[in-house]
Amino acid sequence: MNELVFLKLGGSVITDKAREGKARVGVIRRAAREVRRALEAKHRLKLLIGHGSGSFGHYVAKRYGTQKGAFDFESWRGYAEVSAAASRLNRLVTDIFLEEGISVLSLQPSASALCRDGKLVRLETHPIKKALAHNLIPLIYGDVAFDELQGCTIISTEQIFAYLTWELKPDKIILAGMVEGVYDDDPLRNPKAHLFKEITAANIARVEKSLAGAYGVDVTGGMLSKVRIMYKLVRSQPSLSVRIISGLLPGLIERALLDEDFDEGTLIKGVLA
Repeated sequence: MNELVFLKLGGSVITDKAREGKARVGVIRRAAREVRRALEAKHRLKLLIGHGSGSFGHYVAKRYGTQKGAFDFESWRGYAEVSAAASRLNRLVTDIFLEEGISVLSLQPSASALCRDGKLVRLETHPIKKALAHNLIPLIYGDVAFDELQGCTIISTEQIFAYLTWELKPDKIILAGMVEGVYDDDPLRNPKAHLFKEITAANIARVEKSLAGAYGVDVTGGMLSKVRIMYKLVRSQPSLSVRIISGLLPGLIERALLDEDFDEGTLIKGVLA
């Protein structure tokens, strides 16, 4: 049987979030090569890949307040500019993956997404299912979306993954970020920060309390939002596991896709062992 995995390349991995519009081309290419090797080694592996907008979309969105909606000409102009910025990064990622021999198909979320009060309530899934059926790899990304109550908003890759999980039933989700998992403090500033190896019902309250937000500019809530979305998802689907790893450590993405006993980073699961 095929194994379906959702893989996210975090915006903090594929861009320099401290510099607006700066892509880490070398990192994107290395990640693509790791994905290709994993696909070559495991023929039953099927992937859906997503990526964050990093310093492309987040800076523009913060400037216009796009996450909070649009109410006048200037804020709607911001909506269009955020969309364009996110698309530029996606074009770059798409081209690099195709150059590396990976048959990705870029699918723009905002073309069909609809939100209500910041929550994703509708997204067209037929093209994604068709792509998977023809051995293509759907490539989605954090994007803007129209919102029934506030005009518009931002949808994160995690929100899209959560929505698609109900339709596609992946076996696991891998989130490749800047750091090696979920910590009780920012490990980029505090070398003594403690890594949570697992997040379950036993410690979720402590984890949420310790998270203080993202490193750099992130309009979608940073690590706290990621953990909350993913934990809610695994609680509703106990067979699903989510692992948060570093996308900057060479070889880790490939190992996470291939190694059944892979135990690095942070595992989020809905049931206690």
